Order: sequence, then structure tokens, then C-alpha cells
Amino acid sequence: MGEIFPSGTVVGRRDAVRLLILGPGHPFRGGIARTTTDLVLALRDRGHRVEFFTPYRQYPGWLYPGVGDRDPDACARVEGARSILAPLSPLAWAGLRRQSRDVGADAWVLPYWTWAWAPWWRFLLMGLPPDRPPAVAIVHNVADHDAGVLQRLAARLVLGRVEGLFTHAESLACQLRELYPWTPVGAFPLPVPRVERGDRAAARSALGIERRERLAMFVGLVRSYKGVEDLLRAWARLPAGSPWRLLVAGEPWGELGVELRSLHDRLGLGARVRLDLRWIPENELGALMAAADLLVAPYRHGSQSAVVPLAFAHGIPVLATSVGGLAEVVRDGINGRIVPPADPPALARAVEALDDTTLARLRDGCRSTQDALGWDVYALRLEGLLERVVEASGR
Repeated sequence: MGEIFPSGTVVGRRDAVRLLILGPGHPFRGGIARTTTDLVLALRDRGHRVEFFTPYRQYPGWLYPGVGDRDPDACARVEGARSILAPLSPLAWAGLRRQSRDVGADAWVLPYWTWAWAPWWRFLLMGLPPDRPPAVAIVHNVADHDAGVLQRLAARLVLGRVEGLFTHAESLACQLRELYPWTPVGAFPLPVPRVERGDRAAARSALGIERRERLAMFVGLVRSYKGVEDLLRAWARLPAGSPWRLLVAGEPWGELGVELRSLHDRLGLGARVRLDLRWIPENELGALMAAADLLVAPYRHGSQSAVVPLAFAHGIPVLATSVGGLAEVVRDGINGRIVPPADPPALARAVEALDDTTLARLRDGCRSTQDALGWDVYALRLEGLLERVVEASGR
């Protein structure tokens, strides 16, 4: 496995190129919109000329079972961004493809995370360079979570057409090299964002956390693959006098909220575990992070998590499972702890072992992680891949 935490990296400047990035941004919420927006800003900061096309609609209602997919505070507004993409409206695709080509970009950059956008991406990627710009896909998921045959086929039809693949874990990069051996692949973890930290004392007071208590938190979209059920079962195993409390904060997928509330009651968790099952607006998230002592990512399977670098940005250690790329950024005993997936007893033992001394050491590890996983280094790695595909395209 390659070195995922670069040592002694000098973040130099490459020659400026013209790029078109297509994907979600303001006013949409979620990890894909946030990271795509931050990528646009990072590449502009490094001197590149970056155009940004965003959608005016992101998902069909039947695909996204939440209350809504917009939060005007979730992403920064990007100067010059054009809200014109219509991934769900095939009649608009020909005109959008012309507009994309008319930008005159040296390369296109697009995120891949769901089959719902695959037909549009496939249409956009018709032909080969130099008839169109070479394209690099930012691969958040090799295929959808819990993907069936059709979702995997959709991913292959898109990712097999691009000229470069960039992902956020070396384990995912290995999968991509096996699936697309003819395509160059790059990898770097999701960067730690810059954040303003909230008032810890005020945040804990608002949540009713007493001085002797410690707060662990799960935050984000609540889906079955993220293992929140395992987390509740782990908390039921903690001794009655444990100082640990748990907050599960996020919007449940489908009927999972009903199932979690039922499990909470059956396990007799009471006030030890609070379920705040709704979308957490950006203006509330910072206060929750300020109050927390630990972020838990108990995933049963998955690729990576945008919440983990956000926790590091707030100086919060992470307890995660050894799935996907989580163990590549959560370094056991350095900035967090790693346990096997789907193992509530192991989760409970790891939580019980976290005393004040251990938590202080892990918080120190979070600070070193912030320095290693910055957007400037991420952009540098992506620039190297873009340089290869642009040169190979003959443009």
C-alpha cells in the first residue's frame, strides 16, 4: 500500500490549466456537494482557471427519502458558478454538453457517487479526446452503497469512459486498478476542512452534558450500512456507571428511524443515548462538534466518510471500524481507535478503554492529521493526474 499520509511533502505549483468541474454545490447539502465545492476553491487558490457547473435539481424524489436535499449554509457560494446541469432531464443533455465543450477546458472533472447521474455522465463522455476534453472522475464510491447488478453496471459505463480516476483511499484505488487497468489512478484522503470551533462549555451546557460526563457522537445521514444499530447495542453493554453518553444526530434513510427508536426502547438505553433523527443544519453542526469528546463511525461496510476529516478539524478523535479507507486515516492509537465491523462488544470495550489520558493523546494526533491532510496537498496530487491525462490526450 502506498503512503497515504505524505511525509515532507512540499506543495509546489504546477502550470495553470483551464478546468471545468461539474457536480453538486450550493445550495445542496451532503458530503459530495461540500467536497466538490471545496475542490473548486482549492484549485482556484492554486492559480487554475476553474469553471463550475452545478445542478438545479440533484435527485428524483423517489430516490432520496429524506425531507429535502438543500441547506443554503452547507456549502460556500462559488463566484461564477452556473446552476445549469439537469442530470434527470435527457432532453437538456445535448445543449449542456455543447456548453461544457464551449468552455474550452483542458480537462473535465466530475464526481462519481451514484448511479442516478450515470446516464447523464455517459452522454457527456461520448467520443474520445481530442474530440472532447479528457475527463477525470473523483470516485467517492466504486459503486453505490448496497449496489445491485444494475448499479454496478452503471458505474462501469461511466468510469470505463474517463481518462483518469482519483479516489480517497488506497484500498479503493486498488479496486479501481483491477476494474480499469488501462486508466491511470490517483489517491489521497478526503482533506481536513478549515473550520471555526465553537464554544465547548456553552455547547455542552446546551446539551445537558455534565462536567464528569463524556460525549460520543454519530453524525450524518443514517443508513443501515453505517452500523448505528451496532452502536446502540454497544452502548447497552457499557456499565451503569459509565461516564459516556451518546448522541446520534442525522436524518434516517427510509424507515430506519422507526427501527432505531424501537431498538433504543428495547435496549432500555434511556437518557444515556439521545436520538436526534433529523437533518442537522450547518449552523448547528459546529456546536455539536464543540461538545463532543469522540466521533464514532461504526460502519459495517463502505468506502470512506466525509465526517471523519470534519471531526479531525474540530480536534475530535474517531472510533471507527476497519472497513474501506477508514483505517487509512484513523490511525489506531494515534488519532483514534479501530475495531472490527459489526462487533458491538468490541465497540463497547474500545469506548470503556478511553480514559482522559488516552483521549488527550488522541487529540494531539488529530492536530498532526490536520497538517498532513490539507486541501493544498490534495490538489497537488490531483494536479499530477490531470497533467498525465491532458498530455496523453494530445490537446
